[in-house]
Amino acid sequence: MSNHEQHETSHRPVQRKEMSRRQFLSYTLGGTTAFMMGGAVLPMVRFAVDPLLKKKGEGTFVKVVEENKITNEPQEFKFKIHQVDGWYESEPELVAWISKNQQGEIFALSPVCKHLGCTIAWNTKGKNEYDCPCHDARYSKDGKNITVANTPLDEYDVMIDQGFIYLGAIKPNTRV
Repeated sequence: MSNHEQHETSHRPVQRKEMSRRQFLSYTLGGTTAFMMGGAVLPMVRFAVDPLLKKKGEGTFVKVVEENKITNEPQEFKFKIHQVDGWYESEPELVAWISKNQQGEIFALSPVCKHLGCTIAWNTKGKNEYDCPCHDARYSKDGKNITVANTPLDEYDVMIDQGFIYLGAIKPNTRV
């Protein structure tokens, strides 16, 4: 190869490979399809994830009963709470067994048996105990498990304000 030929080849513009019409069409259609699918899928993802991203509110207390109506004998009180599950709002009715201990402190127990989730009742067999009708689980006045269930009854957070008892979230029993 002569110097003249080398000089010509070194100064020639680089040849680019042209895009064919078929490639252009497939890239355009693929990009448009991906854009449209993203537009359809993203709202569905947000719909599913949005409730998980919302901040949880502080635990709220619900006014249940006047303080002077509470005795040493457990009494059943019903109350409603406002509940939001994702986009579904409801006001379920809950139950609490409220009484005083020997020191006069007020406490509230959940009526849900820790064995299989049945609803317990106070003193149905005359033994001054909570009794579960499903499998004969028994609990003391403080919610301590006596038979069948292997954990005590849960209790509610209790707040007393201006002569009224307010109940909050359910927590594990701290009394036993």
